[in-house]
Amino acid sequence: MDVTFESLGLSQAMLKALEQKGYGYPTTIQAEAIPYFMQWRDVIAKAPTGTGKTFAFGIPMIEHIDPALETVQGLILAPTRELALQIGDELRGLLTYFQGIRVAVLYGGAGIGGQIKQLERKPQIVVATPGRLMDHYNRKTIRLDGIQTVVLDEADRMLDMGFFKDVTRIIEKVKNRKNLGLFSATISQEVMTVSWMYQRDEVEITVEPKQEDRPDIDQFSLTCTPLEKAETTLRLIRTQGYERAMIFCNTKHMCQRLAEELQRAGLNCDCLHGDIRQSQREKTMQRYREGKVSILVATDIASRGIDVDDVDCVINYDIPEENEYYVHRIGRTGRARRKGVAWSLVSNFPEKAKLDEICKFCGFTVAPMCLGEDGTLTPEVVKTPAPPKRRFR
Repeated sequence: MDVTFESLGLSQAMLKALEQKGYGYPTTIQAEAIPYFMQWRDVIAKAPTGTGKTFAFGIPMIEHIDPALETVQGLILAPTRELALQIGDELRGLLTYFQGIRVAVLYGGAGIGGQIKQLERKPQIVVATPGRLMDHYNRKTIRLDGIQTVVLDEADRMLDMGFFKDVTRIIEKVKNRKNLGLFSATISQEVMTVSWMYQRDEVEITVEPKQEDRPDIDQFSLTCTPLEKAETTLRLIRTQGYERAMIFCNTKHMCQRLAEELQRAGLNCDCLHGDIRQSQREKTMQRYREGKVSILVATDIASRGIDVDDVDCVINYDIPEENEYYVHRIGRTGRARRKGVAWSLVSNFPEKAKLDEICKFCGFTVAPMCLGEDGTLTPEVVKTPAPPKRRFR
């Protein structure tokens, strides 16, 4: 029997919000995690990106909030401002039919004054990056003693980014915590350490990338020389009629250069990377979400926390350095049960070797293709190397 949101014992306000957003059935991670969170259990969950983790901890957190109390009761820590903003948006979407529950989002790289104003409105849920939360704590603009639930989203990445000390300090300051949730794509040594130090009698949930949860993405590669990459990208977008594309580069410099080249070629394009001011990045992201920008060129800093449901295709202009990055990049397309397509441009042997390693690691199949001048796509004939000639002495 299929688990439904009704069978999870959720309030009418929550069921109405989910129905309005068009969510009929919970994903695997939601069906497994929500009941434990509702019972205030500690949860450590390993789940791939795009499987609905935010609702898995967001729904029970909202259900546990007492709107009459004007203290912070739920805290979600995220590694990047993009992800923090995305979680904030998703929670506000769930709060449509609730009265008096407020959400604040705190992150670095933005003025602290506006965030202090948010905190003065007495939010019951705070989404924050660890560094900025510590800033507010040290300024005494936030109190942590009323928090009941703490969730670390993308815990592996957060701890990997050097936030270990901040995260453990924050958890220790939440004296009256009832439960702690750790959500992670991979369970790294640091995640295990935090679990061992702070979780009690925790429930372990592992969601394998099952067919129904796994985004439906066709994956292809194109071989070209390094100098042909920009032209190949342009031809691919134009001939295949992609209206919403994301292109990923490994460096800020390449990201900027490619965006400028595509703009010169007449594409409606913008870029996102770490050197761009935070306010500008938010504006760019907003314009992309609204469809005012059709092509987004980004580095991996932007590959997480971009939640746009209708991306036609993802292009790996550079093959990513890490296997996990590939999963996060291509996970930007094929969301919300739609079909997506991912292209990887291969221009030398190390890139080919890296893509082969990613396929092996993730269990993906990437089909090599040839792109004709007129946009016709044909499978690339992969030549099998001739056996080495034996030399007799």
